[in-house]
Formats: sequence, structure tokens, C-alpha cells
Amino acid sequence: MRRPIALTIAGSDSSGGAGIQADLKTFTVLGAYGASVITALTAQNTLGVQGVYGVPPEFITQQFDSVLSDLQVDAAKTGMLADRATVEAVAAALGRAKLPALVVDPVMVATSGDVLLAPDAIDAVRRRLIPLADLLTPNLPEAARLLDEPQAQTESAMEEQGRRLLALGARAVLIKGGHGQTAEAVDILVMPDGVERLAKPRIDTKNTHGTGCTLSAAIAAFLAGGAPLQDAVRRGKTFVWEAIAAGRDLEIGQGSGPVDHLHGLVRK
Repeated sequence: MRRPIALTIAGSDSSGGAGIQADLKTFTVLGAYGASVITALTAQNTLGVQGVYGVPPEFITQQFDSVLSDLQVDAAKTGMLADRATVEAVAAALGRAKLPALVVDPVMVATSGDVLLAPDAIDAVRRRLIPLADLLTPNLPEAARLLDEPQAQTESAMEEQGRRLLALGARAVLIKGGHGQTAEAVDILVMPDGVERLAKPRIDTKNTHGTGCTLSAAIAAFLAGGAPLQDAVRRGKTFVWEAIAAGRDLEIGQGSGPVDHLHGLVRK
């Protein structure tokens, strides 16, 4: 039996709510076999990031080559890449691999506010990684940083920033509106041939740790299973919204807790 295979290229979250751990949980729940390339180790919990230990670029490449020499990866996603050398190594490996689908989540800042991408790496993301992306998934602050512009305050501004990011080489851009203040959490999907507005009621909860990782992982899992891009994005947003709703009252940690990645499973 052939099972879809999804690859996450990201940092490890020792508290389990974001990064590699969130991605693998999401892949599993959505029926994809998950493989990983770990780019950094973090000492992290729901209160913040206490430390980051970078994986040497040559070992990142070795992990990537090991996975790709054996597994037929159907879709991949990137997450925390930490610094310029890591971005360059990952971009070079992805450029050689030419995978069927790639979701680039330009992780720059954790939910806690801790910086996860060095300033000098942003240009490498623009030049090397974005042109490889089938889908780029920045939140409002990340889109602004990538473009050196103020953060978008309206849906029309989100669309305009999406178009400018599209011009950097991505084949589609999903601007995530989770950082907004409106009653609806609105994402704008910008494609060369059109724009789609995706909205869900905003959920009042502090448990939002790992939402961006979970969304990009869900989209990658659906792409690995053969879903068209727009369908994968719609289903991914629904999955994350349901995970936030199910986990709104979870008591895990003392700070910004995780979403409930396992909400779709039957518990006994």
C-alpha cells in the first residue's frame, strides 16, 4: 500500500507544540507518513524560547540526502531555518531535489515573540527559498518583513503584499491574518490567476502556540495526498481552526498553550 509521504524541514520544539513535533503530529493525523530534517534544536516551552542550538549546514544536507535517497517524498514544508547558512543549505538541497510540492513557511518570530530567524537570513529567504515555493505562507508581520514595508492593516493591503511576494517567484502566496484584530480571522490566497478570501470566526483563546507550523504542515499533508493547491489550503485552514477550537481550554503549560492537533482522533 502506497501512503503519501510528507517531509518537514524545521526546528525542534522541546515542548511539543510547534516545529517538527507539531508537523509530525499533523502529518500523522491527516494520513501522511512524516519524515523530517531538523535544522535547529530549541529549548522552548509555552512561555518562550530559552535557547537555540543550530544544526551544522553540512549535517542538514546529510539528513536531506539520506531521506531523499530512500523515500519518495510527495510534498515538503520548511519552518524555522534560523540563519543564512541554514537557508542556503536548505535551498540548495531543495533546488537539487525538485520535489512535487513545497510549502515555505517563513518562520521569523515565535508566538512568544522570540526571534527565530537572524536578520541577515531574510535576504537569503527572498532570493533562494521563495522562488522554489509552490506556496509561501507568511503571517502579517512576516510579509511586512519580507517586503520591508509596514504591516498590512486591510484586506486590500494584504492582497497587494501577496502580489508583491508573488513577484519574488513563489507560485502562490497565502497571507495569514491571525495577527489581525477583526472578528474574523481572514487569510488571503493570492495566485497568478486570482485571489481567494478564506475566513473563519476568530476564537478567543491563549492557546495558539504552533498555529503557523500546523497550518503549513496540514497544507503539505493534503498536497502529498494529491489535493489541488486551493483545496489543500482550504482544508488546511479548516483543520487548524478546528484544532484551535478544540484546544481553546486545554491546560498545557503556563503560557501560550498548543492547539489540539489530535482533535480529529477518536479517544477511548
